[in-house]
Amino acid sequence: MKALYKDRRFQAVVAANVLSSIGSGITMLAIPLLLVASPDGNKLFGMIMLMMTVISFVATPYIGVLIDRMSRKKMLLTVELIGFITVMLFVIVGFMTDYSTIHYIILYGTGNLYYTFFYPTIFALNQEVFSKDAFQSLNSIMEIQGQLSSMLAGALASLVITRWSLQWILIVDAATYIAASLFLLSIPYKQSRERNDKKHTAMKEGLAFIKENRSVSIFLLLSFMPFVAVMMTNYLFPIYLTQELNASPAAYGIESAVYGFGALTAGIFIVSIMKRTGTELAIMLNISLFALGISIIFFMKLLPIYFSIVFFLAFANAGTRVARNTFMMQKIPNTIVGRVDSCFRFITLGIRILLIFFFTYVTTNDHIGLAFSGLSLLLLSSAGAGWILYKRKQRKQSALLKSVL
Repeated sequence: MKALYKDRRFQAVVAANVLSSIGSGITMLAIPLLLVASPDGNKLFGMIMLMMTVISFVATPYIGVLIDRMSRKKMLLTVELIGFITVMLFVIVGFMTDYSTIHYIILYGTGNLYYTFFYPTIFALNQEVFSKDAFQSLNSIMEIQGQLSSMLAGALASLVITRWSLQWILIVDAATYIAASLFLLSIPYKQSRERNDKKHTAMKEGLAFIKENRSVSIFLLLSFMPFVAVMMTNYLFPIYLTQELNASPAAYGIESAVYGFGALTAGIFIVSIMKRTGTELAIMLNISLFALGISIIFFMKLLPIYFSIVFFLAFANAGTRVARNTFMMQKIPNTIVGRVDSCFRFITLGIRILLIFFFTYVTTNDHIGLAFSGLSLLLLSSAGAGWILYKRKQRKQSALLKSVL
């Protein structure tokens, strides 16, 4: 890990990631508050979330093809440039006139698209640039800096949202795009020879890998379920705190801090866990912990117990993500990783769209318990299927070892 810290490429990647997370994070925290404050804001924000999820669902396969076809460094720089230009246009608008709801919608939409492009591209770039023996430490450190950046963005947002007008917040966002671009430019990068030889890339190559490696692919898909659940709890937990626990608004801030601390803790310890258990077992242990937490949290009517479970949910989700990213880097060839990753993202986005419709219906009819039950069923089923695949692989390896001996 010390060698990784000294690597100039790693330093540049982390710096670019931190700046991108903080700058866009502040803006993406401010815009929802402004949207919710508009007429029929809650309904409008829900519709926008659904619309952006559908857009990401449609765009994701094409993004995967671009990630494998283009220079990843050039693609990241292009995304940063588009982000900078978009934000600066709205800075000019802000100094010329008052912002309207349509401005907030466009800003929120472009911010979501930025995330949709940036994170899978930086993942593929990391796999291409760094050696296999660095994958565990690399993903762990990326998780730690990601959580620290989110916490810092939240802290800064709480300070500036009520004190600064939006155009000044956007100026800070624009500055981080430029700074991130400068760090990305400094990365010594040459597209791998394998990818240079691939003149034509198509989505079917990613699908072919999934079909040829069904057990691995199903296992990876199951490992995405905690993340799907976290996206849904962003909708469910505020309703649960308000309607079931009668918590004050301060509870939202405490929950956010507890979640960030849990995820940060996972980033610190997950490498040690993976070294002791192996990557696949680490994934299963974290999925199981997450499934258990989701299954009991609805019945926890005391805030201290609720926050304790939130800590373990955050730990399990972050631990699963680090272990899954390491497993994907180890198992999926870099020439097709963008397309394979986009297949998983495409499927999970589809699941999220279905869950949003279901959760909106049951919570509107005051049946939030059904929403938690559905989420529990999804996670317990995923954990059960994951253990079956894991045990089956262990038996095959054991039988193969016996036949060799």
